[in-house]
Amino acid sequence: MNFSGSYQQDEVTFLLKQLLPLPVIDLVLKEQLIQSGTRHYSEMLSPEILPSPSYLEAFRHACEVNRKQMARGCLMLAAYIAQQREGAITLVSLVRAGTPVGVILKHLLEQVFKRKVKHYSLSIIRDRGIDAVALSHILIQGHAPESIVFIDGWTGKGVISRELMKAVSDFNQKHSVSIDPGLYVLSDLAGCAAYAASSDDYLIPSSILNATVSGLVSRSVLNESIGPAEFHGCVYYKEFEPYDLSRKFVEDVVNEGIAQAKDGLPVPMLFDSADKTAVSLEFIFTTMSKHGITDENLIKPGIGEATRVLLRRVPQVLILRNPSSIDVSHLRLLAAEKSVPVTVDSNLPYQAVAIIRSTLGAK
Repeated sequence: MNFSGSYQQDEVTFLLKQLLPLPVIDLVLKEQLIQSGTRHYSEMLSPEILPSPSYLEAFRHACEVNRKQMARGCLMLAAYIAQQREGAITLVSLVRAGTPVGVILKHLLEQVFKRKVKHYSLSIIRDRGIDAVALSHILIQGHAPESIVFIDGWTGKGVISRELMKAVSDFNQKHSVSIDPGLYVLSDLAGCAAYAASSDDYLIPSSILNATVSGLVSRSVLNESIGPAEFHGCVYYKEFEPYDLSRKFVEDVVNEGIAQAKDGLPVPMLFDSADKTAVSLEFIFTTMSKHGITDENLIKPGIGEATRVLLRRVPQVLILRNPSSIDVSHLRLLAAEKSVPVTVDSNLPYQAVAIIRSTLGAK
């Protein structure tokens, strides 16, 4: 069965096993289980709720303000992919932040660049690697290894891009193929993507919401319900269908991208990633020292990562460079709704950083 979530069937194929709704685990308990090493984060799901009316309004405002920038980034990313790949293109987005970007890229590559494109979305999990069953499935469908392009929304510290590099390199060696392990993103804050349309920490509107802008699928799951020959799992939130914004969001960004393309296609530009890598490493080191943190996974730099923390983790503090910036208004709203302390650091190299509360005795 072609599982496409709430997207149209020709827009994406989710290579995920649909699971029954998982037991709801309290966020504080979930945090304790993760940080103690009792359970891996991929084995559990946070409770997912619909956004409040005020938060939904913040999303709509973000779309109005930043749709053009996101569309320009997607257009530039599509131009670079078209330049780098001959023949048919196989987009492989990483569930779930990469999924809406992948759907948008498919439309732009087909409509603007007149390329033949197939789009799959699969799971990759920190410390556990990529879904090799799903990746093998793509090759079994007849797609050339050299046609594959991995897509995500952004990089934070670069954990997933490094995970992808290692996992795909291992897969290549095991299966004697040459899949490009590089990650293609809209914004590369860690300086570790193969290509990025930007290195700026700007508000990518789709980062604000969870399932209702990502095809109504959950974050991917890898627990005892997944057999060795099965895809990683997910929950499909059918009850959210009346509130889904996934297809409308894609349509709006694609239309904006097509309109911009009529004024001329962007020339893909490469930026020096070494500086971003150095800034990222220095920031993590100094922040761990300043806050008495021994686990770098508790530090989440960038608007996208900070938003994820406030939506589904237990934050200790939200740090903003400029609290009056429109790009972080949704974060201030979330922090107020969840009583999360907010501090200001005008020297922050990112617009926002969230620190997850330690349950193991550290600050």
